[in-house]
Amino acid sequence: MFGLSELAVVLVVVIAVLSAKRLPDLVRSAGKSARILKAEARALKEEKEREEAASTDSTEAAAPPRVVPGELTPPSPGAGAPGGAPHQAERRTPPSAP
Repeated sequence: MFGLSELAVVLVVVIAVLSAKRLPDLVRSAGKSARILKAEARALKEEKEREEAASTDSTEAAAPPRVVPGELTPPSPGAGAPGGAPHQAERRTPPSAP
């Protein structure tokens, strides 16, 4: 009698013979699917790299501003005039030399 491996080979041959007209279409669609999958994976990788680059840029931009003597400084939060009036920027003066 036939073993399992011989039966599998016969089954594959029968399927190939009966579906000979459809086989090229199946292979073509499998190739298209593989290309689409590859393109999507590449796009996902590039998007992840762009997000990482943007996050590193935003962390660098979040550093506190450097204050130079004589430069206008923005008001600190909550340090406005009474009644909620807007606070004008203060002018810092360099220390006087003796």
